[in-house]
Amino acid sequence: MVCMSDVNDELDGSPILEEVLDDALGKLKVFHVKLAAEGEPRGLIGPRDVGIIWERHILNSAAIVPFIREATAKRQFKTVADIGSGGGFPGIVAAACLPDHQFTLVEPMERRIEWLHECVDEMGLDNVSIVRSRANAVIEAVRGSNGGRKVRGEDAVDLDGNPIPVRHPFAVVTCRAVAPMAKLSGWTLPLLDKGGRLVALKGRSAQEEIVKATKEISKNGGIHPRVVEAEVGPGLEPTHVLMVDKR
Repeated sequence: MVCMSDVNDELDGSPILEEVLDDALGKLKVFHVKLAAEGEPRGLIGPRDVGIIWERHILNSAAIVPFIREATAKRQFKTVADIGSGGGFPGIVAAACLPDHQFTLVEPMERRIEWLHECVDEMGLDNVSIVRSRANAVIEAVRGSNGGRKVRGEDAVDLDGNPIPVRHPFAVVTCRAVAPMAKLSGWTLPLLDKGGRLVALKGRSAQEEIVKATKEISKNGGIHPRVVEAEVGPGLEPTHVLMVDKR
């Protein structure tokens, strides 16, 4: 049996990594080593992904970084919520690339929460908080802090029964492969501050998802839904980023 950590990644040692990831490369090498050794046996990546972790997971996640920077450029509070963080895509990667932003990773599954905590500790990320919750409970926390509907004396709680430490809407919400936009709109757009932006990594059907979710996007305060092609790295296949602004 081949040890997963002994499988070479196609991009190991490539200059593309430093070009794209810059100062974050050191921390993301730690993440890559951990993913190569533990990701497949812990159910976070598929067995076919072990030799292409850099491209399929890390560089793909980093493709959203320029769009987050653009969305927060004029904001004092550069806050990002990553919904359904799973193995850390894109939240852990984006947090490593944007140390001046504050990230809240939202994930309901306990075993993935454990993984995320390990990654944050081993990578030395000090701009990340992790919440074991579903998106709807975080939405309630945001609404409560914003003077919205809330039962007196009750706080929104996570899946462990602890109050959710979210006090303000977010400048940006990110996600990857969580759900179609018809569902995703209601899980993400209510978390955004006025003028905030959803930045979601999507597949080739992203534009079709927008068409099917037009009513849900509008109902949840979304405007200007669009899909852009995002560069993953020189010579690599680009990915698709779906963005929606919050009115």
